[in-house]
Order: sequence, then structure tokens, then C-alpha cells
Amino acid sequence: MSLFNVFKISGSAMSAQSQRLNTVASNLANADSVVSSNGKPYQSKQVVFKAMLENDSNSASVKVDRVIEDTSPGKQVYDPKHPMANADGYVTMPNVNVTEEMVNMISASRAYQNNVETMNAAKSMLLKTLNIGQ
Repeated sequence: MSLFNVFKISGSAMSAQSQRLNTVASNLANADSVVSSNGKPYQSKQVVFKAMLENDSNSASVKVDRVIEDTSPGKQVYDPKHPMANADGYVTMPNVNVTEEMVNMISASRAYQNNVETMNAAKSMLLKTLNIGQ
């Protein structure tokens, strides 16, 4: 495997982690959204990754396979004065767990940072290799 493959792998992983960060940001932004665009409470979303191996170039990459919605029920909050309250006075809140989303955000940002450092190390090695001939 050449050092150039490192750039492809790390670049694809950075792109995937960037999408994960965007999904986490969307989840956190809608943590208190009682109504989403479909008229129901917001459903938490999660990113599913897929490792891709290309046999012809003996290279690998990371892709976002899909973004799935968490189907777990939202928390019921008693607020009979709320306009979205049901007949019993309960409002269904989104199923976003803010603590889990913050952990996801830290994990995604660290993974992104690690890929940046990997690319910088590969770049440094390539530059040192070029300087050997001088």
C-alpha cells in the first residue's frame, strides 16, 4: 500500500465523520422540537458507516452507508396547557438523548482530528522522502 492510499482512506473517513457531526448537530438542534416537518415529534438520526475495499487498486475507504432514524418512543411530558398535548395532557418529546449526542459529537470530532493527523504524518513522510534525493 502506498502512502497515497493513506490520503484516500483518511479523506474518506474525514468526510464520513463530517456527516456524522452534521447529524449530531441536527439531533441536538431538534432535541426540544415537539413537531418536525412531518407533523410528528423529531426522531433522532444515526449514521451507519461502511468500509469499502477496492480490489483493483488494493485500497480501502470509508463511506456513509445510510442515515437511520431511531424508532424508540419519545419521552412523555405532562403539560396540559401545551398546544400539542394529547387528551390526557401529555406531550410527546423527541427521542434525542442529549448526553449520548454529546458523546457522539466528541467521538466524531476526535476521529476527524485523528484522520487529519494521519494525513499530516503521511505528508511529512512524503516530503522527507523527496528531500532525501537533494
